[in-house]
This record gives sequence, C-alpha cells and structure tokens, in this order.
Amino acid sequence: MRGGRLGRLWQIHRIVHRYGLREFLDGKPRKTGTPRGERLRLALQELGPVFIKFGQALSTRPDIVPADIALELMKLQDQVPPFPGSEARAIIERALGKPVSELYAEFDETPMASASVAQVHAARLHPVSADDPGFEVVVKVIRPGIEKTIRGDIALMRTLAELATRFSQQAARLRPREIVAEFERIILDELDLMREGASCSQLRRNWLGSPLIYHPLVLWDYTKPDVLTMERIHGVSIRELAYLRELGVDFKKLSERGVEIFFKQVFRDNFFHADMHPGNIIVDASDPQDPRYLAIDFGIVGTLAPSDQRYLAENFLAFFNRDYRRIAELHLESGWIPSSTRVEDFEAAIRTISEPIFGRPIKDISFGFFLMRLFQVARRFDYQVQPQLVLLQKTLLQVEGLGRQLDPELDLWKSAKPIMEEWMRNRLGPAGMLERARAQLPTLAEVLPELATRALKQLDGSDAQRTQLALLALHAQMREGQRALRQAVVGTGLIIAAAIGFACAVTPWISAPVAAAGLLMGWRSRRRP
Repeated sequence: MRGGRLGRLWQIHRIVHRYGLREFLDGKPRKTGTPRGERLRLALQELGPVFIKFGQALSTRPDIVPADIALELMKLQDQVPPFPGSEARAIIERALGKPVSELYAEFDETPMASASVAQVHAARLHPVSADDPGFEVVVKVIRPGIEKTIRGDIALMRTLAELATRFSQQAARLRPREIVAEFERIILDELDLMREGASCSQLRRNWLGSPLIYHPLVLWDYTKPDVLTMERIHGVSIRELAYLRELGVDFKKLSERGVEIFFKQVFRDNFFHADMHPGNIIVDASDPQDPRYLAIDFGIVGTLAPSDQRYLAENFLAFFNRDYRRIAELHLESGWIPSSTRVEDFEAAIRTISEPIFGRPIKDISFGFFLMRLFQVARRFDYQVQPQLVLLQKTLLQVEGLGRQLDPELDLWKSAKPIMEEWMRNRLGPAGMLERARAQLPTLAEVLPELATRALKQLDGSDAQRTQLALLALHAQMREGQRALRQAVVGTGLIIAAAIGFACAVTPWISAPVAAAGLLMGWRSRRRP
C-alpha cells in the first residue's frame, strides 16, 4: 500500500513538472506557448478519472479559481475505457441476488457508455404477457474497485493540499483543504446510485406530462447502491446538430424550451439538474416542429435555500433594471458580503462590471458571464460564494452555451424574466404570504400560548389562574379557527399581549421583561399578518 502511494506521488510529481504547474504554487508564470488552464486540464486528464472529476468540480468554483482556468476545466470530458461486461454482470448478480438471466430477458455486455465512476448497459425485462416485447431499460453499474481508488487519490489530494497550504502563500489563498473536502463529498455521493435514482424520480414527478422534457422511470426492484435500472429512452444527442437540422427540428423553440426548463427547475421547483453538458442532453425529434428534451444522468442535482432563490431573482431583476444600489443592498442583506462593507463601494464595483454589458443588445447579455464577473468582483469584498450558487452558475453557463448554439438570436431575458417575475409575485405577493402563514399556523397555535403560559407561571393568585384558563380556551379556539387565518395570527399576538398586560395590572410585581415580551408579540403580529 505504502509503495503504491509513493509510486502515485512520483507520477504526480513527473506530470506536474512536465506541464509546468509549479506556477500554481509560486505564482511565477512559465514561458510556454500553452496557456496555464490548458496545461492544467491536460495534466488532470493524464492523472486519470479521479483527477478529471476533481477538475470538473473546480470548474464550478469561479469564486476560487481564475476565470481562464475555470472555463478551460469545463472542457474536461469524463471518458475512460470500459471495464469488461462480465464484471458488470457479476456486480449486478451480487447486488440484486439473482442471475442476470432471471433479472433481464436480454443484457448486452458491451456498454453503451463508460465514465470514471460507472458504465451503462442496455437490457430488456422479461415479458409479462404474450404480446409484450419486454420493457427496454438501461443498467448503470458502479466501476469495480473505484471506491478504493477514489479514497486513495483523495488521501493524496489531502496530503498535497496540506503541503501547499503550509509552504505556498499563493496556494493557501485558494483554500486547497476546503476544496478537497468539498470534492470528497461530491464524488462519494456519486457512488450511491440509489441517490441518483431518487433524484431522477423527483425530477420525473415535477415534470410528468410536460411537453418540454421527459424523465425516465426508475425501476426500484432492480436498483441498489451500485446498480441502477431505469427506462431506456430513444432520441438524438444534442451533439448531432447537423442531423437534427436535417430532420427539420425547430431550433428556436428547442433553445427557448431549454431556458424555460432551467428557470422553472430553479424557481418553480427548487430542484435542478446540475450537469447539463451536451453528453447528457437528448432530443425527441419525432415531431421536429415540437421537439422536447429527454433527460439522462442525474448524479448531480442542485437546490437553493428560499432566501437564495429570492435574492437570486431580485439580483437578476435589479441587474436588468440597472439598479446597482439594490444589488449591493441584496448582498449585504443576504450576508453574502461582510456587514462592514460600504454599500457605495460595492455599488461602484457592480456598476463597473455591468455598464459595459449594457452597450450590447439584450439578447447578447450572458447571465452566466454576469454571475462569474460578479463572483470575481465580490471576492475583493471577502465574498464567500455558497457551493449551491456556483453549481447553479455552472449549469446556467451550460444552458446558455447550448441555447445560443441552437439559436444565436436567443434572448435569454425574454424567456427568463416572466418566469422570475411570476415566482416573485407568487412568493412575495399576498397569496404567497397567506400560504406561508397557513403552513405556520399549527406551529403558532402550539408555541404562542405555551410562551404566554410560561410567562404566567411567574404570577400567583386567582387572577393568574383565570388568565391561564382564558389562554387555554384561546388555544382551543385557534385550533378551530384556522379558516380565519389572518385574524387568528394577528389576534393571537394581541390577545396574549392584553392577557399579560392585564396580569401585570393585577399583579404589579411581575417582571418587566415578561410584559415587554407580550407587547412585542402583539406588535409583531400587527406588522406581519
């Protein structure tokens, strides 16, 4: 084991030297004709699957990695030689507890696709009736021994990150230990195919019946952590643009639908496919004038906190309204930049990166580029970007690139703005506020009387007892009165405040903090019905 690790370290040393990567440690550019981002990409490809995955993860961190390197690392392709089909068969039989011949009527040992973590085989289920040809499926199988390889290479990465932090100020500023820890979490999650199946099922529920996109059915009886079986879908890879053009596919509609899908996943569903590179996009071209997408590979998905959703939508809206002050305020309100930051300074920085963009037609404005520039500028203000936001930014760049490849005249703002405005209305308008209040009412019904009861324990005598009985009656009324939502929420705070105020009147020695708490509850209820 020790000898193998030393051999791997020596291999890494040789590749680092060959591609002149010491400049990432000492900050001294090397005199070569090849850009540093390309040299890093080539080195990672030579180091193998785990390092390729690491480079792909780095490409999603433009807050840490310079833009030229992040863009180059996005080109890393996760293509490795397949492992033997006989090994895949053995893994399936071990995981599912039956011979492959009993599980599937047909199983093709030649893989359809192969990547660093898993590979995919075509298969067909046994027919359930005489006229049933058998349901077509694909079987994804974890690469044998990959977990051991991943853990070994991650251990080496941790060692290298520790050395880089200790001996290079240039490298330490990139926080290599934190980067490796985040990468470990991401890649180990990909080893659990049950997790991927669950993500596919969630996306399928969100979009079932939609004319825009279709997600395959997961067959849970044929799925375990290292084997995933799902419906096989047939279509044309988005890479085959010439063929799609021959078929007469409406590229304008296809590009607009791609944008709509992405923004609805983010703002309507808060659950988005976060690995939208061309290899994962298939088109159903059976009706060329009404094409739809077919989704595959659900190893990486993203979600946002409700506050991130809101601030993201408001940032976009403020950006296209050139309200740079609002963008600066949003960053402070969200805690994305330190509270000590002067709003005027950050506003000026945002204006500097935004104004040149507005000299171009709105259809040429890039959301992804704007976010990347925003992250770069915000880094000067000690801005720590959240992983879910940069995952979103990477996906947005992919969607934009694809959309404009299909239709160079694509106006992203025209497609995205109505979706975000509708979300803002639903989220922040009266209906949205009412729905949130309705969801919180059972908790309020339990918590507010209990708080008041605790306060009244400081009282004694018959007046306190009568007041406590009144509060218990109020508790029962609140349970029955959820139909009158606003009145219940407002009234509860006011009645509790009045009850404690009455108790204070009959028992003057009640502590002032208790009385103040009751009045504050009433005031907050009036302010936020």
